[in-house]
Amino acid sequence: MKSRNLLTQALAELDGRDYGALQDLKGAYDFGSFVLHIEKTPKDPFAPPLAALYRLQVKLMDTAIEADLIESRTGQIACRDYYARRFFDSSANIAGFRRGTGFSGIITIDEPGQAILERSSVVILQDCLEIRCFIGIPARQRKIDAALGIQMLRDELPQIIGDSLSREQTDPEQLRQHIYTALDAEWLRRQLRQNHLLAFIADGARLPRASGISDQPMTGDDIILFQSPESLRVEFDLPHAGRVSGMGIPQGVTLLAGGGYHGKSTLLQAIESGVYNHIPGDGRERCVALPETVKIRAYGGRHVSNTDISPFIRNLPAARDTRAFSTENASGSTSQAANLVEAMEIGAQVILMDEDSCATNFMIRDHYMQQLVHKSDEPITAYIDKVRALYQENQISTILALGGVGDYFAVADHVIQMIEYRPQDVTDRARQILRAEPSRRMVEDSGYPIKPRQRIPIAQSVDPFSEYGKIRLSALDINVLQFGRQKIDLGDLEQLIELSQTRAIAHALSYARKYMDGEATLKQVVDQVIADIDRQGLDVLGDRVSGFVSRFRPFELAFALNRLRTFRAQQVEGSSPLAELEPTSATTQSSESRDD
Repeated sequence: MKSRNLLTQALAELDGRDYGALQDLKGAYDFGSFVLHIEKTPKDPFAPPLAALYRLQVKLMDTAIEADLIESRTGQIACRDYYARRFFDSSANIAGFRRGTGFSGIITIDEPGQAILERSSVVILQDCLEIRCFIGIPARQRKIDAALGIQMLRDELPQIIGDSLSREQTDPEQLRQHIYTALDAEWLRRQLRQNHLLAFIADGARLPRASGISDQPMTGDDIILFQSPESLRVEFDLPHAGRVSGMGIPQGVTLLAGGGYHGKSTLLQAIESGVYNHIPGDGRERCVALPETVKIRAYGGRHVSNTDISPFIRNLPAARDTRAFSTENASGSTSQAANLVEAMEIGAQVILMDEDSCATNFMIRDHYMQQLVHKSDEPITAYIDKVRALYQENQISTILALGGVGDYFAVADHVIQMIEYRPQDVTDRARQILRAEPSRRMVEDSGYPIKPRQRIPIAQSVDPFSEYGKIRLSALDINVLQFGRQKIDLGDLEQLIELSQTRAIAHALSYARKYMDGEATLKQVVDQVIADIDRQGLDVLGDRVSGFVSRFRPFELAFALNRLRTFRAQQVEGSSPLAELEPTSATTQSSESRDD
C-alpha cells in the first residue's frame, strides 16, 4: 500500500496532461485515518460520476457502530443508509460544487431519498466501513488541474471522512434512532399478517408531500396530522418506540372515498410507499404495508407478451386469444388487465388502484351502458364484478381510491371517507344508502376462475447488447432505462422511488438471463435473482463493483422485463388453461348491498 504523499506527488506530475492520464493513479493509499482505493477513473471530465469508482475504508472501531446495531439484516441496512446520508451531506457542504470542466471538482456519493434502502454506496465489511464515492479531480478543459486536485485529496477528503464517519463527530443517539426506526417499521410490517391487516397508518403521521415531484414531507403549521377513526384504530407495542396507535386496514376490499382534494389519493400514496421503511422525520416512519402490495394503473401503449388476461377480457374482435394475449400497443383496459395479471404472477397479495389513473371501462359498466351495449358485445368483465372473486378465490385484497363510482359500495368490506384529510369509517352509511336505493346495474361476472398461466421467459429475447456488440445498461431517468438497443418505459411503476433502483434493475435484467433456461418460470427467475442479492449483496449484479445502485423489489424487476419490447415468453403447459374450464356460475343479476 502506498502513502498519501506518494499519491499527491504522482498527481502533481500529471498537471496539465490529458484527463485520461488519471488512470496512472490506480492503487491503494494509506491516509492514516482511512484507506483510499482508486479503482476506476473517468477518461473524460464530462463522464458522469458512476463512470468512476473510489473506495474509502474506515476501521469499524473508529466509527460509532456497535455490534448490537448491525446484528440483524435490517439493522445493518439502516446503518449503511445512515452513513450514506452523512457522507452525502458532508461532501455537499465541503466539495459539492463543480470547480472545473464537466463533473470535475466534486466529491459526492449516490444521493439517498426518503426511504431506508440497501445501497451499494456503503457496505460493512468484516472490520471496516466502506464508502464508494466519486472524486472528480479538477480539469481545465480536458487537462488535469493537479493543484486543486491535491487540495481535494489532502484537505477536503479527510475533512469529509472525519465529519461524516468518525466516532467523535457522530451522535450515537441519532445513529441508534435511525436504525431503531427501521427495526420498528419492519416489526410493524410483520404484525400486519398476524393481525389480518393490509396496512397500518400511525396516528400523528404527516402524509402530504412537498409537491407532486418531491417525496419530501410538506412543512408548515397548518398540516393536518393523520388520526385514525376509532372503529379502525389498533395499537402495537414497538420494540424501541413503545406504544403506537393508528388505522389498520383489514384484509378484503376497502374503498377510500371522498371529494376531490380531501386526501384519498394522499392516503393511497402513503400505503403504496409503506412497502419501504422511511427515515426519521419523513412523517411516514410508522406507516407500513405488506411487502406484496402493488399499485396498478392503466398505461396505454405498453408491450405485452403471452399474458393471460382472459379473467377480465375475453372474446375480442377478430377472435384474438386473450388467454395468451400479446400486443405492442396495449389499450388502457388491456394494459390494466395485463398489469394486474402480471402482478399476480409474481405473487401480489394487495392491489392498490386510484380511479384517476385507471381505465374507466376496466373498472365499471354502469346500468345505462349495460342497457345500450349487450354483454355479448362487451369483451371486458369490469373489475367491480371480479374484485370479490379475486379476494375469495386468491386471497388478494384491493384498496381503491375513488370519488365518483358509488356502485363499488356493493362489493366493499370497508369504506373510508376522507374529509379534509381526516379519515372517517362510513361503511355502515354506505350500506344504508344501498339498502335505501339498491344499485340498478347487473353483475356480469362470467364465473371463470382468476388463475392466470405462469410464463417461461425466452432468454434470446432479453438482449443487453448495443448495435456495437457491447453491453449497454443504464438508467436515463427513474422511469426510463436503456437496455441494449431498447429503451424501457417504466412510467407506470409508481413504487419505484430512486434512480439507483432503476439503474440496478437494468443490470438485474441482464443478470437474470443466466436463469432463463427454457424451464424456469418468470417468477422463479425473479426469485432466484433476489435470492442471490440476499446472499451476496448488490455487487452480484455486475462484473465490477458499483456505488450507484440500490435495492429494488421483485415486482419492479418483473414489470421492467414485461415492458421490454423484445421480450417474449411462452406459457407453461397445463397451468390453468382457462379455455378448458367451465364457468363456476352464470352470474348476471342485480347488485345488492353486502350486509355480512
